[in-house]
Parts: sequence; structure tokens; C-alpha cells
Amino acid sequence: MQYDKENKASDSPSRSLEHATDLERPGYGDEHVECPAHTTESKLITKIDMRVIPFLCVMYLLAFLDRVNIANANVFGLSAELGLDGTLYNNALVVFFVPYILLEIPSNILLKKFKPHVWLSINMFGFGLVTMLQGFVQNYAGLCTTRFFLGVFETGMFPGGMHMEPPIKTFDENPISNLAPYGVAFYLIGMWYRRHEAQRRYSFFFNSTTLAGAFGGLLAAAIGKMSGVRGYAGWRWIFILEGLLTVIVSFFFYFWLPDFPEEVKWLTDDEKAFVSARLRVDQGRSAVERSTTLRDVGNMFKDYKVIVGGFMYFGLIVPAYGYAYFAPGIIQTYGYDSIQTQLHSVPPWAVAFVFSMIVAFISDKMRHRFLFAIFAICVAIAGFAILISVHNNTQVQYAALFLVAMGAYTAMPIIVCWFNMNLGGHHRRSVGSAWQVGFGNIGGIIAVFAFLKKDAPRYIPGYTISIAFVILSGLACLVYAIGCWAANRHRDRTAGESRLTEEEKTELGDMSPDYRYLL
Repeated sequence: MQYDKENKASDSPSRSLEHATDLERPGYGDEHVECPAHTTESKLITKIDMRVIPFLCVMYLLAFLDRVNIANANVFGLSAELGLDGTLYNNALVVFFVPYILLEIPSNILLKKFKPHVWLSINMFGFGLVTMLQGFVQNYAGLCTTRFFLGVFETGMFPGGMHMEPPIKTFDENPISNLAPYGVAFYLIGMWYRRHEAQRRYSFFFNSTTLAGAFGGLLAAAIGKMSGVRGYAGWRWIFILEGLLTVIVSFFFYFWLPDFPEEVKWLTDDEKAFVSARLRVDQGRSAVERSTTLRDVGNMFKDYKVIVGGFMYFGLIVPAYGYAYFAPGIIQTYGYDSIQTQLHSVPPWAVAFVFSMIVAFISDKMRHRFLFAIFAICVAIAGFAILISVHNNTQVQYAALFLVAMGAYTAMPIIVCWFNMNLGGHHRRSVGSAWQVGFGNIGGIIAVFAFLKKDAPRYIPGYTISIAFVILSGLACLVYAIGCWAANRHRDRTAGESRLTEEEKTELGDMSPDYRYLL
């Protein structure tokens, strides 16, 4: 079967799209699609990569930079100038997570009113402006207020869960009507790529956080030298200039960010049809037919794999945020001044980015997730074990920070992608992805209170809590993998026995007897 420019099926011979493996393809049919004759699939994917992924990476880089640059500002005296004694600094950090977790549902509702390029640019402008205002706060109350509104605008970037597999639409459908259950950024990735292609792109997008850490350290080292300019301390300029950068970029996003394949001008009609059809082959016909109900939610949590998926992510959020918020302060205890501290915070982030991309590339090629997630988790465990046991050698401790960043920020995108790509059907995807990110972000609250001033410079409680949660994530990955393997094996043994219709299989999502989980 091939698709003409009107996306109608015809019976002419076609150059068929390579099907996913049994572990990846929900068996909703054997539809064949034809790549347009004037190009190849690899060239088309490269074209999409160059037009879509850079925008999302820049967006997430700036969002994460504005979220964690308070750690760089603190090295330059934020706590000292604002009188943040005891746990006041930690309190200011945790305020961010209150709206970030609680406002997911209102954000989902608002998503129906805007196209992605409008929604994302509005929120970028908002959190960029709030970041600038942090540079003008005069007390603890002002800092908490700005951190709260930072969480308000950043939840608009990734609400409702990190969803990677959208419903497939024909060209006459409204692309916004089905958008509400998913975070815009993750929805867009799923709107362009098949499941086995997503890990590398998602890792590149997700690991904009590591680039933000490296970029933030370099920026902070340079901006910190502006201390005294216009009478402002260096930490204030970090907020002002980095927030201003985000505000400026938000205007470019409004005009240049692509929304959906069928709307862009840089794809021909047959290329648009091919992009839509290849997703339909890979993901099955799981379009949205009705609203998600409380019964859907209840049925979702009868599957223990869904609950375990939340713990996989939850266990990694604690060390990830712990590192992001406190690594500069930890490095400063090694005896470096403010500028040297910022510069020494860069290499671990940079190495973590390269490491994560290498692992993601191999994972995509092998179409496997579990062993790569466990490998990355073991790397993080090794890093924390060194930090707990070695106290008189700062070079070894610094090397351990590399392992922590490499492990945590490699395992996170693998786990999120793995879980979300295994969720089949609109209702299970929308509920499951929201559960994973919503529950997981609670770990951020734990992280900000794991590292306290009174525990410096060894931070034994923080490292111990972090390694415990990493181990929790590893155990959850093991249980999840066994569950997926057992389900696949059972369905292989009973293949052909089902009397369900195609519509009933679609409604079941990944619980369909034809669905195979990716390991």
C-alpha cells in the first residue's frame, strides 16, 4: 500500500518501509508505505533532524539553565547577600517544584488553546523574564516569589508527562485537538520519529541539560567578573543576562519553530504523507476517540509495570537534581575561588553529554534499553560510592563527579524514553506518562534537602541518599524489564488465539495480545 498526495491508499507497487522488530511493533496490521522517489528515508530524517531537534534542544537548554543557574549565583554570594542562613536556600529551591508539579492539569487545558510554537514561545518569554527579575530581588521573600513563578512558566513547557508517541492524524484533523494530554516538546518528538529512532533524538534533547550545565558554568565564570558594574553583584548579572538571552530567543521561536509535519513548508506533500504513514506503521492506529476517564486511570494502575515505571524515574531525579543544584558548591569546597569553581563545573557536564549520546546511539542501533540503563546506573553508583568513601583526595572526588553526571544524565533519558515508548494506546500513554513525570518530580523536593550547609564539605547524608535512590531506580528497571519480557513471552505462546477485533486491540493499547514491549 502506498500513499498519494491526498494521503489516500492505492495498490501500486511501492518501496516498503522497513518494519520494526516484533519487540517494537504493536501488531495492528502490516501496512506498507512508500518513500517519495526523489529522496530516501535517511535523507528525509536528516532533514527533519536539522529543522526540529535544534529548536527543542535550545528550548530545554535555556529552561534548565534558568532553573539551575541559582547554583552558579550562590557561588558568587547570593546566600551571603540575601542572608540565607540555615535551610533558607534549600527552601527557595523547593518552592520551584510546587507549581511545577501541581499545575500540570491547568497547563494541559491551556494547551488546547494554542499551537506549540505559540505556547512554547509564551512560556519561554515568561520564565526568561522571571529569571531576569531574580537579579533584582532584595530578600528571601522576593527570591521565593520569583522561584515560584519560574516553576509556573516552566511547567508549561513539559506538562502532562514526557509523552513520546502521539496519535496518528490524517491531514484534515485538527492537530491541536489531540494535544492536551501530552507535553508539547515531547509530543513534537513523537510526531516526527518512529519508536526505535526516538532514543537518540530524545537523548540529544534531554541532554541539553548537560549542555546547560557546561554552558552555565562558562557563562557564570565570565559574567561573574562583572561584579560591581552598575552597582550590581556578579550573581545578579548571571540572572539578568541569562534571563535576557531567553527572552530574546523566545521571539525567534514564535516565528521559526515548526509545529506539525502537515503544516511545515519545507516538506513536499508526498513527504508529509510519508512521515505520517511511517508512524502509523510503527505505532498502530491509536488515534484519540474519546476522553480519558477515571476508569481508564484506575485500570492503568492495575498494571504493576506502570507503577514501577514511575519509580524508575523517581530514583534518578534525586541524584540528578542534587548534582545540578549543588555540584558548584561541592566543587568550591575543594579550595577553588568563585571563577575557578565555575570553570571546574564545566568538564563533568560536557563529558556527560558526549557519553550519553554515545550510549543513546548504540541503544538505538541495538534497539535495546534495559542493559544500557543498568550500565549507566552502575556508573552513577560508582561515583557516589567514591564520594562517600574518599575524603582526603580532592582529585579523586572531582573524578567521581564525572561518574555521577555521566551515569545519572545517561540513564534518565533512556528510562523515560523506554517507558513512554512502551505505552500503547491514547489512554494508557496519557495517564502513564503523566504519572511517571509527576511522581518522579517529587524526587526534586527530596534532592534539595539532601545537601545541607551543615553537612559540608563531606555531604555524607546527601551522597548516601542519592546512592540509595539510584539503587532503587536500578531495581525498578530490573522489575520492569522482567515484566516486559514475561508479557512478550506469554503473548508469543498464545499468538493467534485472540478473537478480538482490531478496534478492541487498539483500545487495549499495550495490553493487546499483539503488542510486544521493547526491552
